[in-house]
Amino acid sequence: MKSIFYISFLLISVNVFSQDFNELVSKYQADKSALGRKYPNSLSEKYFERFTEYYVDAKKELERIDFNAMSKSQKVDYVLLRNLIDKNAYFHNLERKGFDEVKYVVVKASPIYDFNENRKGGVNPKSDKLAADFNQVEKDIRKAMEATKASKPFDSWQKAELAADIVKELSKATDESYNFYFEFNPEFNWWMQAPYKKLKTTLSEYEALLRKHFSNTLVKDDGSGIIGKPLGREALLKDLSFEFIAYTPEQLIAEANKQFAWCEKEMLKASNELGYGNDWKKALEHVKQTYVPPGQWQEDVNKLAWEAIKYVEDRDLVTIPALAKETWRTVMLSAEQQKVSPFFLGGEQIMVAYPTAEMDHDDKMMSMRGNNPYFSRATVQHELIPGHHLQQFMNQRYKPYRRAFGTPFWTEGWALYWEFNLWDKGFPRTPEEKIGMLFWRMHRCARIIFSLNYHLEKMTPQQCIDLLVDKVGHERANAEAEVRRSFTGRYGPLYQIAYMMGGLQFYSLHKDLVDSGKMKEKEFHDTILQNNSMPVELVKAILKGEDLKKDKISDWKFLD
Repeated sequence: MKSIFYISFLLISVNVFSQDFNELVSKYQADKSALGRKYPNSLSEKYFERFTEYYVDAKKELERIDFNAMSKSQKVDYVLLRNLIDKNAYFHNLERKGFDEVKYVVVKASPIYDFNENRKGGVNPKSDKLAADFNQVEKDIRKAMEATKASKPFDSWQKAELAADIVKELSKATDESYNFYFEFNPEFNWWMQAPYKKLKTTLSEYEALLRKHFSNTLVKDDGSGIIGKPLGREALLKDLSFEFIAYTPEQLIAEANKQFAWCEKEMLKASNELGYGNDWKKALEHVKQTYVPPGQWQEDVNKLAWEAIKYVEDRDLVTIPALAKETWRTVMLSAEQQKVSPFFLGGEQIMVAYPTAEMDHDDKMMSMRGNNPYFSRATVQHELIPGHHLQQFMNQRYKPYRRAFGTPFWTEGWALYWEFNLWDKGFPRTPEEKIGMLFWRMHRCARIIFSLNYHLEKMTPQQCIDLLVDKVGHERANAEAEVRRSFTGRYGPLYQIAYMMGGLQFYSLHKDLVDSGKMKEKEFHDTILQNNSMPVELVKAILKGEDLKKDKISDWKFLD
């Protein structure tokens, strides 16, 4: 009886600890969100001070846990949370460094910042004193504007933009505070209307002035109209380490060129099969001409989706819950959305790119040619099943707290891995279908080349566009949309490399575990999905039962 009780106690303790870790992750995210709502001006001294303190405290709280007493699964969670805190803290400090370099533009505005902070507590201001403060700050800013006009204080447009954004956010916060008191405080109204309006006008003029007063040491717009902010090599290396990628940007670019060379050889084989000899771009043009007429495409996409599902199920490659098959649906992307997403987007909805009536004729033709059936057959399964829809379906049902550790190397890497896996299994049957899959594989190689070179400040957006057109064979409008999406969308600097590099990580694990006979393929895929999102090196730790160290860093050479 004693031994049974003791075993039961241990099981309960493990379950409680596991639940506590779940709650620790949730608490970290919830606390961070709460502070973000309390301090919404992310370009203020108060914001940077509070979040710096928060990340230090969060790390201390994590380190109080006895790492050696954990199970292997719990150690994975520990390393994931430690890595997330470190990443958040690093990029927060990087942003603070940039802020500190230009915050002097609002050095005279501290009474306004105090007013905005006091407003959160509902403190009734001394309106006569506040009016005098507003009046003085407005005069000080006017003097600062005159000094700015006489010189160009910033050595780059990025610093000028940041300085202007600081002023913009101050003005926005002040509007909110002013409107709060204006609604119910008659004395406030009497004193503050004129000073507030005057200060608001001056802040607006100051913001506009700061945006254009910089030394032209860096080109803001190379003619493409795409304006991003290169990260730089040092921050790139740090970001790669947080993703558990043990390679330099230069090594990843070299691998992308190696992968591209393989694609070109396969393209030549398919081109010769079609009778175009070694001119694979003519074969590519042949495939582009297979586009379908208006009104037919959404039905064809549906057929392609069910073809992929049947292919995977017939071979029993991964568990596909019946509800996952039932609940996906189709929508069409608008003309405006296609400016940044010229191809499919996916998840529970597959969002289909196809020309709309109001698009220019040339844009219509480029969209139709770029979304032909053979290109799309290679990507519908990427977006739905076994790709993103199946991923998201499982994420919501297995260890959902680990969604906090989401990374494109897992999300996009999994979907692209299936393109590798299906290629090996003979999913493309005809030369046209092979060209469709190879086009996207080349595209993912090019993403690595152009995005890393851009963030290393070795390529401009226009050069990135030209690379996609000249080297991969993209339609120009689609290439422009792709580059715009990469540098001005809501994507991190490593997002575009994550497709192929994440795919190669999963592919390496498949070779090691499935091809060797150590695991059944379905078990391999199900285990990945049921452990949710994380850097793929930690997926490796789970699949192989590795015992992690508390200070685990990346050392996996998956490209070797």
